[in-house]
Amino acid sequence: MYADGAVRMSASFVNEPTAAGTSRYGRVVLGDAMYQHWITLDKSGKVTESQLARIGGGWSKFIDHETSTFNDDPTHPRTYEYGLRSDGVLFRWVVGDTGVWKAYGSAPGFASVKSMTLISKAAAYDTFLANTRGGALYTIHIPVNTAMKPVVTKVRAGTWQGFETLVAGGCGNYGTVVVGIDKETKSAYLYTFGHANGTKTSITGHGKIPGTFADPTYFRFAPPVKSDWLFGE
Repeated sequence: MYADGAVRMSASFVNEPTAAGTSRYGRVVLGDAMYQHWITLDKSGKVTESQLARIGGGWSKFIDHETSTFNDDPTHPRTYEYGLRSDGVLFRWVVGDTGVWKAYGSAPGFASVKSMTLISKAAAYDTFLANTRGGALYTIHIPVNTAMKPVVTKVRAGTWQGFETLVAGGCGNYGTVVVGIDKETKSAYLYTFGHANGTKTSITGHGKIPGTFADPTYFRFAPPVKSDWLFGE
């Protein structure tokens, strides 16, 4: 779909079955610009259509981004986009039904974060799991209100500095499966987390994942929004 190394960052991609095959869509950053990408595949997995729409520029200063869509319509439908800038400021936008973005708060203090991944999305909050260059592991709990005041809680004090990328998905009713990717050794490790509860959070390591992880960008394939429940915290 892209030239090698062209995608700097990718948010989660929704992977939705259709009568003809599969529909996939998500947001990617190419160079300085973010794009919405829609892809359709037939039942054999061949790409039948690909549409790339530019959203906007200024993304060369960002090191991570993610989309959080929560929908128990008609009560609390919403889509937020989060972006972590290289100076440690975390931004949030509301994405409207027509695709118009509106700034919805920002918070400084995240300059030490190497990677962050969404583990919870609910009517009242979003929660990310993040590791730092010093090796600590934290949850970042972000209430859904106009005053963006994240609550940062330590999960582990050390040993997580080796991962440049964290990718997470739901595991059971209240758990999370996490893959940590070490780009220097081109290796990945699998973990399961219990419901996040600070340093009391249970973490089980399942060892090294077979294979070589040499790609520059990794992301999560998500089910359609009404089936994508993340209850990690």
